Amino acid sequence: MPFEGTYTAIVTPFRDDRIDAEAYARLIERQIEGGVDGVVAVGTTGESATLDYDEHIEAFRLAVEAARGRCKIIAGTGSNSTREAIAMTREAEAVKADAALLVAPYYNRPSQEGLYRHFRAIAEATGLPVILYSVPSRCGVEIGVETTRRLADDCTNVVAIKEAGGSADRISQLRDALPDDFTVLSGDDALTLPSLAAGATGVISVTSNVVPDAVSRMVRAFRQGNAKEAREIHARYYPLHKDLFIEPNPVPTKTALSLMLDWVRPDVRLPLCEMGDSTLRQLKHTLAGLGLLKTS
Repeated sequence: MPFEGTYTAIVTPFRDDRIDAEAYARLIERQIEGGVDGVVAVGTTGESATLDYDEHIEAFRLAVEAARGRCKIIAGTGSNSTREAIAMTREAEAVKADAALLVAPYYNRPSQEGLYRHFRAIAEATGLPVILYSVPSRCGVEIGVETTRRLADDCTNVVAIKEAGGSADRISQLRDALPDDFTVLSGDDALTLPSLAAGATGVISVTSNVVPDAVSRMVRAFRQGNAKEAREIHARYYPLHKDLFIEPNPVPTKTALSLMLDWVRPDVRLPLCEMGDSTLRQLKHTLAGLGLLKTS
């Protein structure tokens, strides 16, 4: 399984409403030092919905350059337009990303047959490994278990799925239906530990933006047979998993990073906006309890 372990769905830092290339490189360096296996550039947490086409490609290129082969770079190339997803995936391949993460088409809500044809067309247009991404709460459609199995059977480069349906039961269903060498990754930080127990072999994480070392240690501990250590890490950081979603992602994550690091700004693009006072107090309380707030 080529995509096991911890992959961070990294934020896209902004300065003056442009990608902050210096901060982006430093964030990726921090991830590598924290022991992650890879980074997802321009996933949902990277504000894919409000980055334009050229900014997507810039972020892919910056991530590859910053990593310098020390961790895998997965490019978020999904779209609700199959043509655009193909074009973006080819761009990611050209800048030497290691894989493409393809979210289910959103808003147009295709049938399962439409999903199958969409992902198959993209897979046939690229030599990159393809990771499917099922997140029905955002897309309005779930990539079905049978559809995933068909894609695994028919497309040799469809090799994994990020499952963010909010249920460990789906992990069991996918694991039961798919070949042993097909990777299932958790897409919900709060469910990563039960997902690992159900057969996932890693996570595409939001929380690891903030604590890459802790998430990496938890996944490694469980996979090495140390369930007690994994449970302890999960319990310690469970409040953070929840609080990073008390407002729309990635607003709390960018805010947390700005409260920890002098060189990261909390800026997001409309229609996202800054946190409200009560949720900001809650996030600060959680960060303080974990000893994560920067000291003046």
